Amino acid sequence: MRKFTLLICLCLVQFVFAQRKGYWQQKVDYKMTIDIKDDLYQYDGKMKLKYTNNSGQSLNKVYFHLYFNAFQPKSMMDYRLSNIADPDKRMVDNIGTKENPKMQSRIATLGKDNMGYQKIISLTQNGKSTSYKVDGTILEVTLATPIKTGKTATFDMVWEAQIPEQIRRSGRNSKEGVAYSMTQWYPKMAQFDDFGWHLDEYVGREFIAPFGNFDVTINIGKDYVIGSSGVLQNPKEVKGYDKNAKIVENNGRASWNFKATNIHDFAWAADKDFVVDEATSKGGVKVYFVYKPGEKTTKVWKEAMPYTTEFFDYSANKFGAYPWPTYTVVQGGDGGMEYGTATLITGERNLASLVGVIYHEAAHSWYQHLFGINETVDEWFDEGFTSYVENLASLQVFEKQATLASNPNVDAYRGYVALALSGKEEPASLLADYYNTNYAYSLEAYYKGQVLAIQLGYIIGQENLDKTFLKFYDEWKFKHPTANDFKRVAEEVSGINLKWYFNLFINTTRKIDYAVDNVQANAFTVVNQSDFAMPLDVLVEYTDGSKELFYIPLREMRGEKSAENLVEYKNVKRTVLTDAFWTNPNYEVKTSKEIKQISIDPTLRLADVDYKNNVVTR
Repeated sequence: MRKFTLLICLCLVQFVFAQRKGYWQQKVDYKMTIDIKDDLYQYDGKMKLKYTNNSGQSLNKVYFHLYFNAFQPKSMMDYRLSNIADPDKRMVDNIGTKENPKMQSRIATLGKDNMGYQKIISLTQNGKSTSYKVDGTILEVTLATPIKTGKTATFDMVWEAQIPEQIRRSGRNSKEGVAYSMTQWYPKMAQFDDFGWHLDEYVGREFIAPFGNFDVTINIGKDYVIGSSGVLQNPKEVKGYDKNAKIVENNGRASWNFKATNIHDFAWAADKDFVVDEATSKGGVKVYFVYKPGEKTTKVWKEAMPYTTEFFDYSANKFGAYPWPTYTVVQGGDGGMEYGTATLITGERNLASLVGVIYHEAAHSWYQHLFGINETVDEWFDEGFTSYVENLASLQVFEKQATLASNPNVDAYRGYVALALSGKEEPASLLADYYNTNYAYSLEAYYKGQVLAIQLGYIIGQENLDKTFLKFYDEWKFKHPTANDFKRVAEEVSGINLKWYFNLFINTTRKIDYAVDNVQANAFTVVNQSDFAMPLDVLVEYTDGSKELFYIPLREMRGEKSAENLVEYKNVKRTVLTDAFWTNPNYEVKTSKEIKQISIDPTLRLADVDYKNNVVTR
């Protein structure tokens, strides 16, 4: 604990000395008490929020998110479900037939007793009244006095809330019978950074918030067990965590107190049937499993525990140490979603599915919660890099593969290519909420983002990619990096300019498509058949059985990839050719021996949309 506290303190000091000159970020400290009205699915909340302004400018207004307000008829989320071509099936009902489906938003049918809301009763700043207005899921607060740069304001808020039916992430009475899935449940201070205030209406996508500390007290019926973000402060006074606990109750209710340091989201779930299992990783991370026991859960959840602890040890070596003392996996919600030091996932799964979801959500502890990525803006950076971590861990920790293929996830490539050729692809720089289809968003964020990471290894070399991940951890933990910050670290590690790659792959829908043409006995031409130039590894097998790898750098790189120790290139001569130009689609290669076969990128890391013409045999 002492070591952990020191690490946090050092990281807080580093806010001032970030890699990017002039970097700053806001800070929050929440102290909240909520009283659950179990019979009504409502609660009363009190908050004391200390908000520190490090922006360099005075603030006349602040904003909060009121996410529960999205679960009301005629909300923006309701209209989004009614108008998007492929709505999330969890959030709609088919009121037509199987043959002629007609999807209706589940939010549209909510009534006053099962809709969601967060109503502000009072809000003061440093003891003075503020003026405020609610606009959908955004609370706009006009301050009593401006918050000057470098100063801290204290907000005292009283609010009441109703927990909606479980429709998306938050809610009551999930399909698996979990009573409370409490995510995005409190009025959350909006993010303010170099880009200004981030005031995205909640229509079902992702989140961003400032880092800070949480002290949360939950008063709920004494028979409930809670799985939560943070560290439980009173396990001997509540049910589930200590065999010798003596429940301290007041009028049939118990008080749960959790504290968390340097996170930007806080979630919890509660059910009377929850049980708690725990284990500790070799690196000292205490992992809690909180779930409803039964035929569909108990055996599988217990089997998943050692794979989960091993995940944290594996990821620490590959991507940097997990810095918090605990991680809690809680049954709840409607799929899987990451939160500060915790995740809520549906629990009735087979082992592979359960471990896969845990790995994905736990990987978000890096690419979202340790690096506070704005997932409403850089969804591919958030989900794609998380998927990269998840996949590596699944192969090496769960499947126990000792050696990985040069491309460890061809499935991501297949998904990306399908999207690229579908006519539905949109630039990955598009704000997450604005995709025309959920199909495009999902493949863009999860697959194209993962492809970007793997293909980056192709450009700068896998060894440099591994170094980039660790250096990025050292420079950007507990901060809010952009995709450009990751690019700059990769450039520093590799000595290669990457502006062209990130610009074309993220900001456009241009496609990579190379082909081998004009093959002769001692020469051939590589042709760029599209509008996206790349450096190339071209493996040539000669008629005498020998092989030669031709490396063709791209002029825009202003550097070269070092030789890679990959199985495809073992004992193969490597020849570095002169730079290719993106303005010239044809590149001629001459050989000293007679050609038998030519292969563009035998490692399959190039995101070529048509590999059929990448291999030619004479």
